[in-house]
Amino acid sequence: MEYHVGDIVKLKKPHPCGSYEWEILRVGMDFRLKCLGCGHLVMLPRKQVERSIRQVRKPEQP
Repeated sequence: MEYHVGDIVKLKKPHPCGSYEWEILRVGMDFRLKCLGCGHLVMLPRKQVERSIRQVRKPEQP
């Protein structure tokens, strides 16, 4: 599956803040994700992110 910068992904495990949703900020061998609950930024290997994604949605256009 293709992932793009700006997509919102729902992961199978929640962040400690309680949010399941993350915004993709960078795509490549590593993914840079921003938690939509608290704004925390993480960088994770592509393989780990692809295994934990449950749902992908496009950002809402204003």
